[in-house]
Amino acid sequence: MDPIALALLIFGIMIALMVVRIPIAVAMFVAGTTGYLMQAGWLPYANFLKTQTYSRFSNYDLSVIPLFLLMGQFATHGGLSRALFSFTNSLMSRVRGGMAMAAVIACAAFGAVCGSSVATAATVGTVALPEMTRHGYSGRLTTATLAAGGTLGIMIPPSVILVIYAILTEQNIAKLFAAAMIPGLIAMAGYLVAIAVYVRVVPGHAPERDQVEKADMRDAVAGLLPIAIIFVLVFGGIYGGVFTPTEGAAVGAVSTLALALARGELTRAKLATSFYQAAESSAMIFLIFIGADLMNSALALTQVPAQLAAAVGSSGLPPLAIVGAILVFYIVLGCVMDELSMILLTVPIFFPMVMGLELWGLDPTSKAIWFGILVLMVVGIGLIAPPVGLNVYIVNGLARGVPIAESYRGVVPFLISDLLRTLLLLFVPSLSLFLVGFMD
Repeated sequence: MDPIALALLIFGIMIALMVVRIPIAVAMFVAGTTGYLMQAGWLPYANFLKTQTYSRFSNYDLSVIPLFLLMGQFATHGGLSRALFSFTNSLMSRVRGGMAMAAVIACAAFGAVCGSSVATAATVGTVALPEMTRHGYSGRLTTATLAAGGTLGIMIPPSVILVIYAILTEQNIAKLFAAAMIPGLIAMAGYLVAIAVYVRVVPGHAPERDQVEKADMRDAVAGLLPIAIIFVLVFGGIYGGVFTPTEGAAVGAVSTLALALARGELTRAKLATSFYQAAESSAMIFLIFIGADLMNSALALTQVPAQLAAAVGSSGLPPLAIVGAILVFYIVLGCVMDELSMILLTVPIFFPMVMGLELWGLDPTSKAIWFGILVLMVVGIGLIAPPVGLNVYIVNGLARGVPIAESYRGVVPFLISDLLRTLLLLFVPSLSLFLVGFMD
C-alpha cells in the first residue's frame, strides 16, 4: 500500500474509533497495531511492545506524574480550593466583576498545587459557582469564567502537560516550569481584563460590587498562608537546586497531605479516594503513552512524518508561518481531542520539524522550550473552544439549568484573550525565556 494511503488509513481507524466513543488510548493502540502489523508483521510487533513498554515505564522522570496528580488530589479533597477562593474574593470584592476575577485568581493559585486543567475547573467551580450564582452573576459569565480559569491549571506550573512534553523532547522539566511562569501570569491577567471589559460592555451579568468584612479578610489570609508555604517550599527547592522536580513533587504531595490532615477535611474515605483517583489518572496517562508510542512508530515506518518534515523544510515558507500553521492545527485538533492525546500524538511529528527551522536566532534548547510553551498555550485554547471544549462541558455540568450554548457565548472574550496572548508569545520569545536565563 502507498505510504501516504497507509498513514491516512491509520489516522482514519483512530478517528472512526473515537467517533464511536472508544477511549482515545484504545483507539490509538488499535490504529497503531493495525499499521504496524501491515508493515512489519507479528514478531517485530511483539518485540516492539515488549521493549518499548519497559523502556517507557522504566523512565525515572515519569514518576513525577503520579506524584503531582496525588498532590492535586490531596489539595482537592482537603478543602484548599475553598481557602483560595475566600482569599481572592476578599481581595477583589470591591471591583465590579470581582468575584469572577477572584475565581480566575483562585484557579491560578490552585493550579500551582494541582497541575490539571479539568481538576482545577471542577474543584474551584464546586466552591465558586454557588457563591457567584447567589451574588447575582449570570450563568453565562459564571460557567465561562470557571471553564477558562481552569485552563490555568496546566499553564501555571506544575503542569502535567509540560512534564510529558519534557519527557518526549528530552528537555529539562524545571526549565520548562520556569518558562511557563510569565506566560501563565499573562494568561491570568488577560482573563481579568476580559472580565473587566465584559461586565462593562455587556451589562447585567455581574453585580456592582460585594463588600467583605475585615475579619473575613484576616481569616482568608490565615487560610492562604500554609498553601503559600507549600508553593515556596516545592518550587523554591526545585529552582534553588535543593531537589529535582520528581523529589519536589514528592515533597509537595507529602506537604499537601499534612496540610489537608491539619485542616481536618481529609477524612479516611477522602484519603482513599485521593489515592484511587491519582492511580486511575496515572494509569490512563500511561496507557495513552503506550497507544501513542505504537501509533507514532507505525507512522514512522511509513516514512510519511520524515517526508513531511523534508517537504516543509524545502517549501520556502517563512519559519514563523510554519509555526503559526502548526499552532492553528493544534487549535482545530483541540476541538475534538483532549490535550494529553494531542501532545503525545503530534509532538514526535512536529518537534523535529520546528527544530529544523531558523527562529529568532534561538539555540536548540531555547527553541525547544519556547515551542513547548506555545503548544501549552494553544492546547489550553482547545479546552474551551467549541464544539467540544472539555472544560466547558465539565463546568456546565455543575451548573444545572445553564444551556451549553450560553457557556460557549461566555467564553468568547476569553478566547480573544487567548489568541492575543499566543500572538504575543509567538513574536516575543523573551517572555517565555526570561526566567530560564537565570537557571543557566
